[in-house]
Amino acid sequence: MGKYIELTPANFEEVTKNGVSMVDFWAPWCGPCRMIAPVIEELAGDFEGKANICKVNTDEEQDLAVKYGIRSIPTILFMKNGEVVETMVGASSKQAFTDKINSLL
Repeated sequence: MGKYIELTPANFEEVTKNGVSMVDFWAPWCGPCRMIAPVIEELAGDFEGKANICKVNTDEEQDLAVKYGIRSIPTILFMKNGEVVETMVGASSKQAFTDKINSLL
C-alpha cells in the first residue's frame, strides 16, 4: 500500500517537478479534510509509481498555502511537471479525484 507524501517547502519542488502530482492542502481541525483523508490514503496506493499523492498541513506550512493562494481547505491542486493545471476546492469523491489524475497521466 502506498503512502502519501507530506510536502514541506524543503521537498515541494523536488516532488512535484516531474510527472503528475495531487496536492491536498488540509488542516487537522478541518472536518471535510478529515472526511477525505481515507480517500487520499487509498489514492496513494492506487497510483503508487504513477502519480504523487501529497498532503500539505496548512497549519504547519503556511508559506506554501500563501504561495499557492489557498484560501479555503480542503483545496486540492493537480500539478503536471511542476505547474498547477487544475484546482478543486472542498471535499469530493474518490472517483472525481481518480478521473482527474487519470486525465493528466
